[in-house]
Amino acid sequence: MNHTIYLDILHNSLKESAKNLGLDGNFIFQHDNDPKHMARNVKMWLLFHCKQQLHTPPQSPDNNVIENLWATLETAVEKHKIRNKAHLKQVLQEEWGKISSDTTKKLVESVPRRLEDIIKAKGLATKY
Repeated sequence: MNHTIYLDILHNSLKESAKNLGLDGNFIFQHDNDPKHMARNVKMWLLFHCKQQLHTPPQSPDNNVIENLWATLETAVEKHKIRNKAHLKQVLQEEWGKISSDTTKKLVESVPRRLEDIIKAKGLATKY
């Protein structure tokens, strides 16, 4: 994926996805510092279309709970013998659907502890 594709996804899906989740423009958008996320055209689009953004420092997986979800998903997908791209998509969707709301709730609730640990570690790596 490159910045053009990422911007296309944001343009075509972000507001509709937020609406489908009941957020209707009342959300804080977060992404990491991947180069495609930091491209000038993406930053400009977000400036005009996404008023609330949570900016994260570079190389900061400790405070981003989605990294834990990606690891959980990757572990689950690795248990399958993927046959092709369509099968991979199917398995990803199935395994994503199996991640419980309790799991995501616990991750969200861990954010204050993560931030405290990052402060104690003076910005260095933590157990997360």
